[in-house]
Amino acid sequence: MLWVLLLLLLFIFQAATILICEYKRPAKSVAWLSILFIFPIIGFIMYVFIAREYVRRKRVHVLASPYDDKREFQGATSKVGSVSQNGVDSFLAGEQRLREWLRHVPHAPITAWNRVEVLTNADVAYEAMLQEIRKAQHHIHFEFYTIRDDAIGLRFQQALLEKAKEGVIVRVTYDGIGSHSLSKAYTETMKRAGIAVQPFLKPLIAFFDKRLNYRNHRKIVVVDGLVGFVGGINIGNEYVGGDPKLGFWRDTHLMLQGDSVYDLQRTFLTDWFFVSGERLVGHSYYPSHSVQESSFVQVISSGPDVRWDAIQEMYFAGLIAAKQRIWMTTPYFIPDPGIIMALKSAAISGVDVRIILPFKADSLIVQYASRSFLQELLQVGVRFYLYRKGFIHAKVIIVDDIMATSGTANVDLRSFFSNFELNAVMFDEKVIRRLESDFEMDLKECTEVRLDEFERRSRSEKRKERIARLLSPLF
Repeated sequence: MLWVLLLLLLFIFQAATILICEYKRPAKSVAWLSILFIFPIIGFIMYVFIAREYVRRKRVHVLASPYDDKREFQGATSKVGSVSQNGVDSFLAGEQRLREWLRHVPHAPITAWNRVEVLTNADVAYEAMLQEIRKAQHHIHFEFYTIRDDAIGLRFQQALLEKAKEGVIVRVTYDGIGSHSLSKAYTETMKRAGIAVQPFLKPLIAFFDKRLNYRNHRKIVVVDGLVGFVGGINIGNEYVGGDPKLGFWRDTHLMLQGDSVYDLQRTFLTDWFFVSGERLVGHSYYPSHSVQESSFVQVISSGPDVRWDAIQEMYFAGLIAAKQRIWMTTPYFIPDPGIIMALKSAAISGVDVRIILPFKADSLIVQYASRSFLQELLQVGVRFYLYRKGFIHAKVIIVDDIMATSGTANVDLRSFFSNFELNAVMFDEKVIRRLESDFEMDLKECTEVRLDEFERRSRSEKRKERIARLLSPLF
């Protein structure tokens, strides 16, 4: 009987540890307790190695924030400053709560002098990136969650090799888990050409350093500190329809010029410092620009290395500010309780809430988890549409005519609390209209989910949804 008592005490200790460590995330606690119940001891070992709260690691927190105390680009251009504040105050007139929240996001100023181009789908985005890479004179900063060693990957590799041969400084970083299939030959070829290449945590290192659950999901290209790219597109054949299972791949990327590029640069240099220990400063990384267009942009980064869940809170602030519409596209829909309540409140109050999700899935468990939220939201008037042309991977939210956001973050718990993410928030009628046009075109490729039909789904489907939802905080 003694060994039974010892096992019981061990189980209680493990459960208590999870509850204490995850007290801020009840859903995550339930998910890990379920795993612990099904797989005693093994479940706790899994928790220790892949779910430890990242921000508590003081060494990592310090390494991840080398540029927080001083904006290295201050003085690079006379255009940054009060102009953006006065202009956005006018654009967000009547939205005091939203305006004040946006003002207080750490290290994310609303910049005024920008040119924004929406790049719909990878074929357009890749050509724009390659064109700017070929123009590089001083440096190219290249950061992606996934880089494939395939035809698309080789195109970018060749472009970077050519610029390195010309004497341009090229730095490349990629996520060790998202790019786990990237061959050593691919990276070694670049290194031999003088390109600095660093992974953001190799899978084995991440496992033993208890950070497997935290991934750098950012996609950043910065050329000469003057042109930047951010969005949902990685480097690989599937993004141009090369995956036979998913087929056509619908995505959204942004090309930025002007003040906002300084914030893309700062984010890249922060990540680069973490992976290489190299702190890069100087005017050459934040050069003066000549953009004359007044397009308001705020670049917001978030990650488990800080205590401010900036992108999740930006989404929430935007949703509760909506008066006429919320149009959302996301490939993964696993919202936290705050986002659910914001969507419900908006729909009940008469806001036109429409959400586009994929019909085809690249992950069945995530798809079932996403669909587990549909019924309760359909019941209050939220409208869901399933994209059938292929796989939709775009991450876009449009709120009324006052703001739109696009970038790397999905509407899911992983993007909100576990991944390193990066979004651009835009306060520009022209950009909003363009994203609105893309959304309307996507609707033509969708079928709407009807509440009465959805409620008639089989018990088996409902059971799969419940299980997936229970485990959703882990995906």
